[in-house]
Amino acid sequence: VQLQASGGGLVQAGGSLRLSCATVGNTVASNNVGWFCQPPGKEREFVAAITWNGGNTYYANSGKGRFTISRDNAKNTVYLQMNSLQPEDMATYYCAATETSIRSYYASEARYRNWGQGTQVTVSS
Repeated sequence: VQLQASGGGLVQAGGSLRLSCATVGNTVASNNVGWFCQPPGKEREFVAAITWNGGNTYYANSGKGRFTISRDNAKNTVYLQMNSLQPEDMATYYCAATETSIRSYYASEARYRNWGQGTQVTVSS
């Protein structure tokens, strides 16, 4: 599965962005998908994940109550709605996919086989 992340940009603190992760040339319907972010000068970290049918969603503590992951398999797209953005959310956001179960490993980068190129989120204070 080839992934393409988009939707990043510049937003003021308290604002919102919706990131999209679209597949190119293949269907995402059978894949579990995760979002990760890499803040400047830091390691990549888990943000959110969703199972292939949308039945289960998982969030990092930092995003609970502010971020919502969802998917539209008919459009081969997974979304990350980010509300109440803060300067600490500034990072490059990546989506990743895997056909293997993520039940106990949703936050592990190693679990995901395919990665998109990343989209930059900048939050001004």
